[in-house]
Amino acid sequence: MYIKTVWAAYFSATQTTKKTVEAIAGEAAQSCGAAMKCWDWTLPQARTEGKAFSEEDVVIFGTPVYAGRVPNVLLGDFERISGGGAMAVAVCSYGNRHYDDALIELRDLLERRGFRVIAAAAFIGEHSFSQTLAAGRPDKEDLRIAKQFGARAAALAASLAQRQDGIESLPKLCVPGTEAPYRGYYRPQDRSGNFIDIRRVKPLTSEACNACGLCAKLCPMGSIALQDVRQFTGICIKCGACIKRCPQKARYYDDSGYLYHKEELEEGLKRRAEPELFFSSACGIEGE
Repeated sequence: MYIKTVWAAYFSATQTTKKTVEAIAGEAAQSCGAAMKCWDWTLPQARTEGKAFSEEDVVIFGTPVYAGRVPNVLLGDFERISGGGAMAVAVCSYGNRHYDDALIELRDLLERRGFRVIAAAAFIGEHSFSQTLAAGRPDKEDLRIAKQFGARAAALAASLAQRQDGIESLPKLCVPGTEAPYRGYYRPQDRSGNFIDIRRVKPLTSEACNACGLCAKLCPMGSIALQDVRQFTGICIKCGACIKRCPQKARYYDDSGYLYHKEELEEGLKRRAEPELFFSSACGIEGE
């Protein structure tokens, strides 16, 4: 079997997952002498159209972690993705807390769509709620590790592509987490143990807004009205795109529960979480 293309495929509202996945895919493509292509499925149109891959592809497939899981708003979109027997590398990026069951869930979603998952990784990206929690990540060191991971994943893919017995018989890749049914979504609590519900919270717009419309164009849910960016036409998933990428810094939250949770994360998670990498053991390579 011939590896023709290494794909960087990602949902990345604030571009942290994009940076990691493109670093992995770029190095993987160079290592195995394949072309590199990108499929950014962040915006609604790309997810509606879906994508089909083939056995000649290796797909570095990345999503952020929301509440310890693959974002639930994406689950239906996976139905429009066809793996076609392509080898895949599952990548999740999280904001320095933990990835909980997101990586094992992503592995399963890809396998169900016809991919053969040969490696996986959890990387860290600046938290969507914060400018200080995991600030600037993925940073230079993260991207160095991502490139090393990409080279090793490419070597594994090339080896598997040459197997005479095919790779359909590969055992399921082992990654940390709870096998399905997965644990529930992470729910923030206050200091008294009461749950904080921020699901319906939406950002506000200050007078600094000049109605450029960029936030409406960037919203992965298509939930901001282009004609009046102060109006929401759908749900807000707290991805941070409209806040972090606004040229005027005009978007903000004032909900007390949201701000409490944000501050708690920033104060409690100052340690530097490190990437975790996992490989198929079929060729003598295991997780680390």
